[in-house]
Amino acid sequence: MTDAKFLAGFRPYEALATELMPHAIEGGDDGAHDLAHIARVFRNAMRIHGDEGGEGRILAAAVLLHDCVSVEKSSPLRSRASTLAADKAAGILRNMGWSDPDISSVCHAIAAHSFSAGIAPESLEAKILQDADRLDAIGIIGAARCFYIAGRMGSALYDAADPRAENRALDDRAFAIDHFPAKLFKLADGFQTPAGRRLASERHDRLKQVYDLFFEEI
Repeated sequence: MTDAKFLAGFRPYEALATELMPHAIEGGDDGAHDLAHIARVFRNAMRIHGDEGGEGRILAAAVLLHDCVSVEKSSPLRSRASTLAADKAAGILRNMGWSDPDISSVCHAIAAHSFSAGIAPESLEAKILQDADRLDAIGIIGAARCFYIAGRMGSALYDAADPRAENRALDDRAFAIDHFPAKLFKLADGFQTPAGRRLASERHDRLKQVYDLFFEEI
Protein backbone atom coordinates (compact mmCIF):
# COMPACT_ATOMS: atom_id res chain seq x y z
CA MET A 1 0.00 0.00 0.00
CA THR A 2 2.93 2.38 0.49
CA ASP A 3 4.38 1.91 -3.00
CA ALA A 4 4.93 4.79 -5.43
CA LYS A 5 1.48 4.46 -7.00
CA PHE A 6 -0.24 4.68 -3.62
CA LEU A 7 1.91 7.62 -2.50
CA ALA A 8 1.14 9.43 -5.75
CA GLY A 9 -2.42 9.75 -4.47
CA PHE A 10 -1.14 12.24 -1.91
CA ARG A 11 -0.13 14.87 -4.47
CA PRO A 12 1.17 17.50 -4.00
CA TYR A 13 2.36 16.18 -0.63
CA GLU A 14 3.95 12.88 -1.73
CA ALA A 15 7.23 13.71 0.02
CA LEU A 16 5.43 14.43 3.30
CA ALA A 17 3.37 11.26 2.90
CA THR A 18 6.55 9.26 2.35
CA GLU A 19 7.95 10.59 5.65
CA LEU A 20 4.78 10.21 7.69
CA MET A 21 3.22 7.05 6.27
CA PRO A 22 5.30 4.74 8.52
CA HIS A 23 3.68 6.49 11.49
CA ALA A 24 0.16 6.85 10.04
CA ILE A 25 -1.37 3.80 11.69
CA GLU A 26 -0.33 1.49 14.50
CA GLY A 27 0.04 -2.21 13.90
CA GLY A 28 -3.25 -4.07 13.85
CA ASP A 29 -5.99 -5.31 11.58
CA ASP A 30 -8.64 -2.58 11.79
CA GLY A 31 -9.86 -2.28 8.21
CA ALA A 32 -12.00 0.76 9.10
CA HIS A 33 -8.91 2.75 10.15
CA ASP A 34 -6.25 1.56 7.73
CA LEU A 35 -4.13 3.20 5.03
CA ALA A 36 -7.07 3.11 2.62
CA HIS A 37 -9.04 5.19 5.15
CA ILE A 38 -6.15 7.66 5.38
CA ALA A 39 -6.12 7.97 1.58
CA ARG A 40 -9.89 8.55 1.41
CA VAL A 41 -9.77 11.19 4.13
CA PHE A 42 -6.88 12.89 2.32
CA ARG A 43 -8.91 13.07 -0.90
CA ASN A 44 -11.89 14.43 1.00
CA ALA A 45 -9.70 17.00 2.75
CA MET A 46 -8.02 18.19 -0.45
CA ARG A 47 -11.39 18.53 -2.16
CA ILE A 48 -12.68 20.71 0.68
CA HIS A 49 -9.35 22.56 0.90
CA GLY A 50 -9.65 23.44 -2.79
CA ASP A 51 -12.90 25.29 -2.07
CA GLU A 52 -12.25 26.62 1.42
CA GLY A 53 -8.50 27.34 1.52
CA GLY A 54 -6.31 26.85 4.58
CA GLU A 55 -2.69 25.76 4.95
CA GLY A 56 -2.27 22.63 2.87
CA ARG A 57 0.90 21.34 4.55
CA ILE A 58 -0.68 21.56 8.01
CA LEU A 59 -3.81 19.84 6.77
CA ALA A 60 -1.90 17.08 4.98
CA ALA A 61 0.16 16.29 8.08
CA ALA A 62 -2.96 16.25 10.24
CA VAL A 63 -4.71 13.85 7.87
CA LEU A 64 -1.70 11.54 7.70
CA LEU A 65 -1.37 11.33 11.50
CA HIS A 66 -4.98 11.63 12.68
CA ASP A 67 -5.25 7.87 13.38
CA CYS A 68 -1.65 7.25 14.47
CA VAL A 69 -2.93 5.83 17.77
CA SER A 70 -5.36 2.94 17.42
CA VAL A 71 -8.18 2.53 19.97
CA GLU A 72 -11.03 0.08 19.38
CA LYS A 73 -14.60 1.43 19.40
CA SER A 74 -15.37 -0.77 22.41
CA SER A 75 -12.40 0.53 24.45
CA PRO A 76 -12.98 2.81 27.48
CA LEU A 77 -10.16 4.95 26.06
CA ARG A 78 -12.09 5.65 22.84
CA SER A 79 -12.95 9.26 23.76
CA ARG A 80 -9.23 9.96 24.28
CA ALA A 81 -8.03 8.42 21.01
CA SER A 82 -7.65 11.71 19.13
CA THR A 83 -5.83 13.36 22.04
CA LEU A 84 -3.45 10.42 22.29
CA ALA A 85 -2.88 10.65 18.53
CA ALA A 86 -2.18 14.38 18.80
CA ASP A 87 0.39 13.76 21.53
CA LYS A 88 2.13 11.10 19.44
CA ALA A 89 2.03 13.33 16.34
CA ALA A 90 3.72 16.14 18.27
CA GLY A 91 6.71 13.90 19.00
CA ILE A 92 6.93 12.69 15.42
CA LEU A 93 6.87 16.19 13.94
CA ARG A 94 9.27 17.55 16.57
CA ASN A 95 11.78 14.87 15.59
CA MET A 96 11.37 15.98 11.99
CA GLY A 97 12.26 19.55 12.89
CA TRP A 98 8.82 21.15 12.57
CA SER A 99 8.29 24.47 14.37
CA ASP A 100 6.25 24.59 17.57
CA PRO A 101 3.46 26.75 16.01
CA ASP A 102 3.05 24.31 13.10
CA ILE A 103 3.08 21.33 15.46
CA SER A 104 0.43 23.00 17.58
CA SER A 105 -1.74 23.60 14.51
CA VAL A 106 -1.47 19.98 13.36
CA CYS A 107 -2.14 18.62 16.84
CA HIS A 108 -5.22 20.78 17.38
CA ALA A 109 -6.68 19.51 14.11
CA ILE A 110 -6.00 15.91 15.12
CA ALA A 111 -7.42 16.32 18.62
CA ALA A 112 -10.58 18.03 17.35
CA HIS A 113 -11.41 15.65 14.49
CA SER A 114 -13.02 12.94 16.63
CA PHE A 115 -16.78 12.84 17.24
CA SER A 116 -16.33 11.19 20.63
CA ALA A 117 -13.69 13.66 21.84
CA GLY A 118 -16.13 16.58 21.85
CA ILE A 119 -13.38 19.15 21.11
CA ALA A 120 -14.53 22.12 19.01
CA PRO A 121 -12.35 22.75 15.93
CA GLU A 122 -11.07 26.32 16.00
CA SER A 123 -8.84 26.54 12.93
CA LEU A 124 -9.87 26.11 9.30
CA GLU A 125 -7.56 23.11 8.99
CA ALA A 126 -9.20 21.49 12.02
CA LYS A 127 -12.65 22.08 10.55
CA ILE A 128 -11.61 20.59 7.22
CA LEU A 129 -10.08 17.49 8.82
CA GLN A 130 -13.18 16.91 10.93
CA ASP A 131 -15.40 17.24 7.85
CA ALA A 132 -13.12 15.00 5.74
CA ASP A 133 -13.04 12.26 8.37
CA ARG A 134 -16.80 12.37 8.95
CA LEU A 135 -17.47 12.10 5.23
CA ASP A 136 -15.89 8.66 5.47
CA ALA A 137 -18.45 7.74 8.15
CA ILE A 138 -21.50 8.38 5.97
CA GLY A 139 -22.54 7.37 2.47
CA ILE A 140 -21.87 3.90 1.09
CA ILE A 141 -18.40 3.75 2.64
CA GLY A 142 -19.85 4.77 5.99
CA ALA A 143 -22.44 1.99 5.82
CA ALA A 144 -19.74 -0.55 4.93
CA ARG A 145 -17.53 0.61 7.79
CA CYS A 146 -20.48 0.45 10.20
CA PHE A 147 -21.17 -3.21 9.44
CA TYR A 148 -17.46 -4.03 9.43
CA ILE A 149 -16.96 -2.53 12.91
CA ALA A 150 -20.10 -4.23 14.18
CA GLY A 151 -18.63 -7.54 13.07
CA ARG A 152 -15.41 -6.82 14.95
CA MET A 153 -17.45 -6.07 18.06
CA GLY A 154 -19.57 -9.21 17.73
CA SER A 155 -22.82 -7.32 17.16
CA ALA A 156 -25.87 -8.73 15.40
CA LEU A 157 -27.12 -7.06 12.22
CA TYR A 158 -30.49 -6.19 13.77
CA ASP A 159 -32.98 -7.17 16.45
CA ALA A 160 -35.26 -9.71 14.80
CA ALA A 161 -38.06 -8.98 17.27
CA ASP A 162 -37.97 -5.18 16.81
CA PRO A 163 -35.68 -4.21 13.90
CA ARG A 164 -36.58 -0.50 13.88
CA ALA A 165 -36.37 -0.11 17.67
CA GLU A 166 -39.99 1.01 17.84
CA ASN A 167 -40.53 -0.43 21.33
CA ARG A 168 -37.01 -0.47 22.75
CA ALA A 169 -34.05 1.85 23.19
CA LEU A 170 -31.49 2.00 20.39
CA ASP A 171 -28.50 -0.21 21.15
CA ASP A 172 -25.78 0.09 18.53
CA ARG A 173 -23.40 -2.11 20.50
CA ALA A 174 -25.81 -5.02 20.14
CA PHE A 175 -27.30 -4.27 16.68
CA ALA A 176 -25.41 -2.78 13.73
CA ILE A 177 -28.41 -1.14 12.06
CA ASP A 178 -29.16 0.81 15.26
CA HIS A 179 -25.95 2.78 14.65
CA PHE A 180 -27.57 4.56 11.71
CA PRO A 181 -30.20 6.48 13.77
CA ALA A 182 -28.07 6.47 16.93
CA LYS A 183 -25.16 8.32 15.32
CA LEU A 184 -24.66 8.23 11.56
CA PHE A 185 -27.83 10.13 10.62
CA LYS A 186 -26.81 12.92 13.00
CA LEU A 187 -23.41 13.57 11.45
CA ALA A 188 -24.52 15.57 8.41
CA ASP A 189 -25.91 18.35 10.62
CA GLY A 190 -22.54 18.97 12.27
CA PHE A 191 -20.29 19.72 9.30
CA GLN A 192 -18.08 22.76 9.69
CA THR A 193 -17.46 24.09 6.17
CA PRO A 194 -19.80 24.95 3.27
CA ALA A 195 -18.00 22.51 0.96
CA GLY A 196 -18.15 19.80 3.61
CA ARG A 197 -21.86 20.37 4.13
CA ARG A 198 -22.55 20.01 0.40
CA LEU A 199 -20.68 16.72 0.23
CA ALA A 200 -22.29 15.51 3.45
CA SER A 201 -25.78 16.15 2.10
CA GLU A 202 -25.09 13.89 -0.88
CA ARG A 203 -23.66 11.11 1.27
CA HIS A 204 -26.41 11.40 3.88
CA ASP A 205 -28.97 10.72 1.15
CA ARG A 206 -27.02 7.60 0.11
CA LEU A 207 -26.85 6.44 3.72
CA LYS A 208 -30.62 6.81 4.02
CA GLN A 209 -31.04 4.72 0.88
CA VAL A 210 -28.93 1.92 2.36
CA TYR A 211 -31.01 2.04 5.56
CA ASP A 212 -34.33 1.97 3.71
CA LEU A 213 -33.25 -0.84 1.37
CA PHE A 214 -31.95 -2.84 4.33
CA PHE A 215 -35.43 -2.88 5.88
CA GLU A 216 -37.08 -3.56 2.54
CA GLU A 217 -34.98 -6.72 2.23
CA ILE A 218 -35.58 -8.03 5.75
